Amino acid sequence: MNVVIAIDSFKGSMTSMQAGLSAAAGIKRVYKNASVTVRPLADGGEGTVDALVNGCGGRMTQVQVTGPVGRPVVCQYGIIDETNTAIIEMSGAAGITLVNGEEKNPLNTTTYGVGEVIKDAIQNGCRHFIVGIGGSATNDGGVGMLQALGFGFLDKNGNQISFGAKGLQNLESITTEHVLPELKDCSFRVACDVSNPLCGEQGCSAIFGPQKGATPTMIMQMDKWLAYYATLAREQFPHADAKYPGAGAAGGMGFAFLTFCNATLESGIKIVLDETNLRQYVQNADIVITGEGRLDGQTVMGKAPIGVAKIAKEYSKPVLAFSGCVTKDAVACNAEGIDAFFPILRVVVSLEEAMHTDNAMTNMADTVEQVFRTIHTFTTVSK
Repeated sequence: MNVVIAIDSFKGSMTSMQAGLSAAAGIKRVYKNASVTVRPLADGGEGTVDALVNGCGGRMTQVQVTGPVGRPVVCQYGIIDETNTAIIEMSGAAGITLVNGEEKNPLNTTTYGVGEVIKDAIQNGCRHFIVGIGGSATNDGGVGMLQALGFGFLDKNGNQISFGAKGLQNLESITTEHVLPELKDCSFRVACDVSNPLCGEQGCSAIFGPQKGATPTMIMQMDKWLAYYATLAREQFPHADAKYPGAGAAGGMGFAFLTFCNATLESGIKIVLDETNLRQYVQNADIVITGEGRLDGQTVMGKAPIGVAKIAKEYSKPVLAFSGCVTKDAVACNAEGIDAFFPILRVVVSLEEAMHTDNAMTNMADTVEQVFRTIHTFTTVSK
């Protein structure tokens, strides 16, 4: 038997590899001679760096950068030396989890640290970038990141505008003469799973601003400032498009990458599946296993397990999914390529107990074992 496993992380409980290796252990209890391949999985958000580093033979490194509220933070990122590729999660340098409750204020939070991480990776020889931009604390249009890379966002006196969205109110000109020269040789695949434009009713300020601490007044101000920023950018970069789907991602970071960098916005799961070359492994599998922490109706909206299932179905492979919990509307997954799914929780326990890593790994192995014992029983009977 040849089984390929690609399970997304169970947030706060198991990493992708821990979940996959636990499932593999359960299979091996039944099919001792089975060929079981565990591949890392992520959807472009949390866990993407680990997944791609594990899946592509990379290494982890770290750098101290400017955090979203100005305090230094240490950001981990991955490097794949073979392809000179850096794998970065924006949240490691400008994430909302780095901001204390009373500090949540998009007028002040900056993406400058993200640019510092990119700069460090360039100095380490990287020219290709995979960047996850989920979980940001910012709404500065990516200007902080660009400032760190040498772009000038200047006020009427020729000085760099201040950090945060509030700096945009003083923006008068954009300059490029001090941009890091290596940037022109760099390419960026940006994991983006939202389609919001930069401005307007569906723009980043209106839709994502409140969760970052924005008041209704702030939202109106930031939307106006970002619109002017986009107009100035278009004067120098004619391809700048504030209405492009995803331009409003991560407080306008999508717009910054598209306009000022050689970037594409892509589905996070597509990037991960491409880079880890899952298709190559699935082709010869007898069974494909996937899953995530919570399987529900939202899973079919482009989440990682469905990405795995779609590849498996290209080769008519059966797909089983295992999850920490399963909701009633998870039945939608059956129509999207997941043939059967199973919750791994085996007894009634507290959420804390269920999410404890050792318990979750044990539950995964035990549940997968019983499912494969069922497969073995019916395979034997059919013979």
